[in-house]
Amino acid sequence: MPNSPSPTGSTDAVALTDRTDDRPVYVIGGGPGGLATAAALRTRGVRAVVLEKADRVGASWRGHYDRLHLHTTRRWSALPGLRMPRRFGRWVGRDDLVRYLEKYTEHHELEVVTGVEVNRVDPHPDGSGDWQLTATGGRVLRARAVVVATGFNHTPRLPDWPGRDTFTGELLHAAEYRNPAPYADKDVLVVGIGNTGAEIAADLAEGGASRVRIAVRTAPHIVRRSTAGWPAQATGVLVRRLPVWLVDRLGAVLARIAVPDLSAQGLPRPEKGLYSRVREGAIPVQDVGLIDAVRTGRVVPVAAVASFDQDAVVLADGTRIAPDTVIAATGYTRALEPLLGHLDVLDARGRPVVHGARSPKQAPGLYFTGFTNPISGMLRELALDAGKIAKRVARAH
Repeated sequence: MPNSPSPTGSTDAVALTDRTDDRPVYVIGGGPGGLATAAALRTRGVRAVVLEKADRVGASWRGHYDRLHLHTTRRWSALPGLRMPRRFGRWVGRDDLVRYLEKYTEHHELEVVTGVEVNRVDPHPDGSGDWQLTATGGRVLRARAVVVATGFNHTPRLPDWPGRDTFTGELLHAAEYRNPAPYADKDVLVVGIGNTGAEIAADLAEGGASRVRIAVRTAPHIVRRSTAGWPAQATGVLVRRLPVWLVDRLGAVLARIAVPDLSAQGLPRPEKGLYSRVREGAIPVQDVGLIDAVRTGRVVPVAAVASFDQDAVVLADGTRIAPDTVIAATGYTRALEPLLGHLDVLDARGRPVVHGARSPKQAPGLYFTGFTNPISGMLRELALDAGKIAKRVARAH
């Protein structure tokens, strides 16, 4: 009898291959979404095996910058079947979240196989309705259903700016940033004013960088993470089902009350409404220091990056600046095309056409979780999706 994968993720290739005859549900990705779905499936008596390409669960969270804390509350960030400890505080830090994911895996006795990357998913060739997964090491696995949970932030995206290769300064993606120590007394340009870029800019300003500028293509909506004890996430939960126009108006009123006008500092209020921007994929920036940094001049907004020219960065307004370091907070791609592109289940942006308990019509038994970024909180929605997927799988398979 082959050895079973341990709850912490150790196994060997023989054990993995021999167990495929059982036709488990394979969950691709050992982050919060994958672990939550596996736990929900196990609760319903469905065997689920999580395949994680890294050597530990929660790999992407381990690589985030030191200062990172969730923008969602501890209570609404817990996964099904295990609360987060009170000692984590209201806004859970990176290291505590990683500890929680490890504990979650143990608590639910999840089957997690690490060091295995799935390269392709296909309908099983025997026409049974099962799925066939091709993975590293020549492994071919059979599943009765597949849950793809490889993550919203999968592969760092670095724009191919003209002249980028000629830049004589330091250029890195935000995924490589950990803390401000290496940038003390340096002139740094952060490109992109999403939540990551805004937080890194504030971190640099507080951590001793001599000058911090942030390149802005489109001014974001900025909201307070908490106002008088009321978290922004709670507002997101309450309004997400309301008409877009109504949320836009409510957002404009709240912004005037809670957020100062930073137009004079280069951050005007956006013309398009908050929820209209969310529907386009632009999540509001939750303030964890950016407002004060911009207001006091410690972070200076500048125009978007147009190109590079040796030691200079050329901005969209024609300005030339010469920072020591450029940190590109320019987002990530889902990188699902090699895995699933042949199945016609992705939209023009490379995102799944469905999520949660729905399968694509042409791919029954294929499920997705973690590929949306809702204002109600990603971890909260992952937890809800996990239960819905497990219910559907248990009923249909």
